[in-house]
Amino acid sequence: MNKLLPGIAVMAAVVVASNILVQFLILDGLLTWGAFTYPFAFLVTDLMNRVYGPADARRVVYFGFVTGVVCSLIGSQIMLEGDGSTYPAVAFRIAVGSGIAFLVAQLVDVFVFNRLRAGIWWRAPLASTIVGSVLDTALFFTIAFSASVPFFSEAANSDISWAWDAAPLLTFGSDAPLWVSLALADWIVKLSVALVALIPFRIFVHRIFDQGA
Repeated sequence: MNKLLPGIAVMAAVVVASNILVQFLILDGLLTWGAFTYPFAFLVTDLMNRVYGPADARRVVYFGFVTGVVCSLIGSQIMLEGDGSTYPAVAFRIAVGSGIAFLVAQLVDVFVFNRLRAGIWWRAPLASTIVGSVLDTALFFTIAFSASVPFFSEAANSDISWAWDAAPLLTFGSDAPLWVSLALADWIVKLSVALVALIPFRIFVHRIFDQGA
């Protein structure tokens, strides 16, 4: 387990940082700063998978999941004020969507990476991150914001009802629920980070194996 501590620590740091930075909006609320840090969770998972194998990569994912749950529990107890009302910093639907999306997407990332690990060096991390990020985005934004999900209470829905407002898609297209624009913008960032992350993936893997890890 000691060999995994650096990966666990970095994964926890990414999750905590993303949970904090998601509170800070940019581009008129289309994105948050957390959108730029969260995708590095896939880089951590892929590095652990390449160096130590899928079983240990999944252990790092589970630690990241627990960290995310703790962050959501803390955030749900922090009350904010705005427009004459109080609301939790982390809404219940957002907490549920975040946890499910993280766990499913990261475990699928591990599976895809392992199936492609024998190919060209960039194929496994790129393919697994793209598949994982698509799943992560689809699951999170659907569970957290879609009006078509019937499993949540009226109170839980009221906390995120702002995401149902119609707005131009990505600020310039036809009108669509706001959460759809948020999902598309988030996935574009994830895809961009996945491409950039190939560079540190290559560098770290070479250094780790050169040191006899």
